[in-house]
Amino acid sequence: MFKVENATKAEVRAVIVRSADRKSKLYTDESKLYTELGREFAGHDTVKHSASEYVRYEADAVIHTNTIENVFSVFKRGMSGVYQHCGESHLHRYLAEFEFRFNRRAKLGWSDAMRAAALVRGAEGKRLTYRQPGEAAHA
Repeated sequence: MFKVENATKAEVRAVIVRSADRKSKLYTDESKLYTELGREFAGHDTVKHSASEYVRYEADAVIHTNTIENVFSVFKRGMSGVYQHCGESHLHRYLAEFEFRFNRRAKLGWSDAMRAAALVRGAEGKRLTYRQPGEAAHA
C-alpha cells in the first residue's frame, strides 16, 4: 500500500510497475488511469461500476475489485475508529501496518504466533528513536 500524492497516470503507473509482476493480470475499475497501463501486463480486465457491475464471471476468472475495496474499507474504519487521527507524515506507517495484517491474515493460514514471529523478524537490526526535547528535527 502506498500513499500517492497526485493520482496521475504517470504516478499510478510508476507505483504499479514497481509493485506488480508484469506477468500478472490487472483487475481494475473503469478509471482512465489504467487504460494504457493495462497493456503492459499479461492481461487487464475491468468492472464497470458506472453500469452497476461489481463482479463478472468468465470461463477462467472472476473479475472484480472487491478485495482491494475491502482493504481500503478496513483501513478507513481503522483510521476513524481505532486511531482517530493520523498526521500525514506518519500515513506510510499506518499503511504498512494494515498491509502487514492483510497479507498475514488467518484466511491465508497465518496464526497469531506466526504473525508475532514475522513482526520480530521485521524489527531485527532496526532501532526506533525519537528526538530529544529541544533537539532539531532532521528533514
